[in-house]
Amino acid sequence: MTCLPYTWKVRLLKIRWVNLLWRYWNNWRGVTVGDYKRLPEYIRMYAPGHSFVDIGCMWGVNGEYAFVAEQAGATTVKGVDVFGPTPEFEARKQATGSSVEFILGDAGQPAIQERIGPTDVVFCAGVLYHHPSPFDLLVALRQICRQTLILRTSTIPEISGLPNAAVYFPLLSDRDRQLWNLQSLGLKQQVGITTRFEPDQGYGNWFWGLTPSCLTALLETAGFRVDHRATEAFVQTCICTPVDTPFEHRLPDANEARRMAESISMAGIAQPA
Repeated sequence: MTCLPYTWKVRLLKIRWVNLLWRYWNNWRGVTVGDYKRLPEYIRMYAPGHSFVDIGCMWGVNGEYAFVAEQAGATTVKGVDVFGPTPEFEARKQATGSSVEFILGDAGQPAIQERIGPTDVVFCAGVLYHHPSPFDLLVALRQICRQTLILRTSTIPEISGLPNAAVYFPLLSDRDRQLWNLQSLGLKQQVGITTRFEPDQGYGNWFWGLTPSCLTALLETAGFRVDHRATEAFVQTCICTPVDTPFEHRLPDANEARRMAESISMAGIAQPA
């Protein structure tokens, strides 16, 4: 059954003047309201004197944030993406004599993580909702992050009474997808939302609409503490510190697996769901 109050909440927040009013109201309440334009400020705050990597560095920005980190005094700077480098990136790198290193690949792959190496400051903007397994991506970020994660991602408004909720976008009906169409707020294209899910576009599709509580839970489960969160109606920006060993399911060896199986059988706890 469709929750009418919630769908109307989403529709209203997609109206520009209502969205602006929401921002003013939350500022008045003392809530930290986010702003895309503040990302360079965060980078300049945390990057100086530290190693830096931008995960998803090309789409629409051509390595801009990697260059910002380098100019701010980061000791080493790397940029990672599943496509590129773009001509704009290459031209700027050559013109400025930049030493930013570009790595073509998926940060979730162990081989790419090894190339990145342990890094003080990990920056990731506009990526998480494009990944079919956001938790796995966050675990990958945790494995390379030594000090600070700067994460910005599209989200959906919180659902009252249903914490940690999320919406999986692929294969929604044409009608249901329209609720999540953000063209009225300036987004030109959302593959999988403004269009049907396109398998050949890979990570170009929008996969997940995470509520802020779901995002926070994923971050903490992956081994991050959220120290600062700037909120917008459809976006969250989080500054995080790695704290715990990220969740990982370790496969036992053959002997250990046999002992586990015997123990489970003797305990009688293995019941079909």
